[in-house]
Amino acid sequence: MSGAPRLTSGLVATLGFLAAVGPFATDMYLASFTEIAADLGSSASAVQLTLTAFLLGIGAGQLLLGPLSDRFGRRPVMVLSMGVFALSSVLMVFTPTIEVFVALRLVQGVAGAAGIVVARAIAVDLSEGETAVRALSLIATVTALGPLVAPPIGGAVGVLTDWRGVLIVLAAISAAMFLLAVLVVPESLPPDRRHGGGVRAIARMLGTVASTRGFGAYTLTVAAAFAGMMAYISASPFVGQEVLGMDPLVYALGFAAGALGVVSANLLNARIAPRVGPGRMLTLGVSFLLLASGILALLAITGWLRPASFIGCAVVLTAGAGFTMSNASALALARTPHMRGSGAAVLGATQFVLGGAMSPVVGAWGEDTAVPMAVIVVCAAIAAAGSRLVARRRLRGSP
Repeated sequence: MSGAPRLTSGLVATLGFLAAVGPFATDMYLASFTEIAADLGSSASAVQLTLTAFLLGIGAGQLLLGPLSDRFGRRPVMVLSMGVFALSSVLMVFTPTIEVFVALRLVQGVAGAAGIVVARAIAVDLSEGETAVRALSLIATVTALGPLVAPPIGGAVGVLTDWRGVLIVLAAISAAMFLLAVLVVPESLPPDRRHGGGVRAIARMLGTVASTRGFGAYTLTVAAAFAGMMAYISASPFVGQEVLGMDPLVYALGFAAGALGVVSANLLNARIAPRVGPGRMLTLGVSFLLLASGILALLAITGWLRPASFIGCAVVLTAGAGFTMSNASALALARTPHMRGSGAAVLGATQFVLGGAMSPVVGAWGEDTAVPMAVIVVCAAIAAAGSRLVARRRLRGSP
């Protein structure tokens, strides 16, 4: 490549697609959960463990791949990792047991972490100041198309074939991600800005990032918002189909409608946040989370929850999560200007580990009621609001 790389619209779209590794790898097969459980002879909670394994893998993978990208550069880490992600996706089509499925999902998560952590680092490498908020919001907008299109694709393929057919489509998408990483992703970190050293140096970088004033509170804000959204995502197949009686295709379309909230929030955020500041937009996002989770809990506890209200709450909830995660992420990474790969790693790992923990908690609490999901979503919204207040107090005079 000649000349310094620029954050063009094409590169933003590519980074957003690569960062959508999570939505595609989780949302496409959600409508097939009950079929997978029956076909592999496993319980619903065991199938939910495949989601947990992926999220834990993607969290741990970010802790590894983020610092490695600070040391070796963004492009080689992205290309190699997406290659492993594509290979594991192909192998997953032939999974014989739920145990093998869980193991492959863990590998898939570790490798797929590059699509998130390295994409964020590249975006911030190639942007400055509040334009980083815009860049992250636009990437999040493209990423949000994952949950918008993945459930209908998964639902439609599931109707035409079965859950293995859904995994074949996911493998094809994974191969496309690998090709884009090879052909489009540039190197955004010059050699003179890379950090040398081995495992100890990586550990020191992670420790320095985690202890940076204000970084932890903003990171917990992102993680809490994501945890609430994951509680909704992991429980929604059973709540939507088993509790509310939605058929798989209707559920998938309803889930996609909920994803419109994330898309709309990030498009608005990309326009407004650079003018009014990420702090105000973060406050708006947290307010949406509290409102949606409160109404959802009230309807679930009273037994008044219906498909329309379930989808409506999901739209507001995901919009709040979109505002919250984009702005809190930008504010967190602004605290670590010289170690953005490591900063994105700690941020993403915390986000996905906490989010991954929500799935088995919801599953263990009950599969025939919406109350566990609603209660956990409320708790997550309160945690996000509390972390936001802590960040503001620690950084008085900042956003």
